[in-house]
Amino acid sequence: MTEAAVVAKGKVYEFTTHSGTETVGIGRKLAGLLAPPQLLILRGDLGTGKTTLVKGIAQALEAAEPDEVTSPTFTLLHEFDGEREGQPIKLYHLDVYRLESERQLETLGIDDLLGDDALVLVEWGEKFKSIVKRATGEIAITATGGNARKIAVTLKS
Repeated sequence: MTEAAVVAKGKVYEFTTHSGTETVGIGRKLAGLLAPPQLLILRGDLGTGKTTLVKGIAQALEAAEPDEVTSPTFTLLHEFDGEREGQPIKLYHLDVYRLESERQLETLGIDDLLGDDALVLVEWGEKFKSIVKRATGEIAITATGGNARKIAVTLKS
């Protein structure tokens, strides 16, 4: 795993991984950068490792072991209780790929999830203007050949 660039001023972080295990490791590292409340869009093609990254974030927050984190493609939402430095954190992992309208999205109650202790990670969130508008950042994962991935994290200031 190599850290390609860290630009503190713009809060942009870039990483390259070469395996699922390394992607989980970057997720663990990212958990330390994500202070609640956050709503982040997870952007990437099918199979690029969005859920794999969430496995590491959940593990670092003591919310779940990697094998307990699965894609919420059909359930739409997974909720985990974690903590960092003794403070409780709610981790919400959503997948809105199958939703087609803002009206369908409203039924998930995303506004209700956005408490002071919440990290909300939304796969395919870029499909919806309301999520893009509320997002505090984005994690974009791009396949660069084989198992290699470029992970770019942009956090709004």
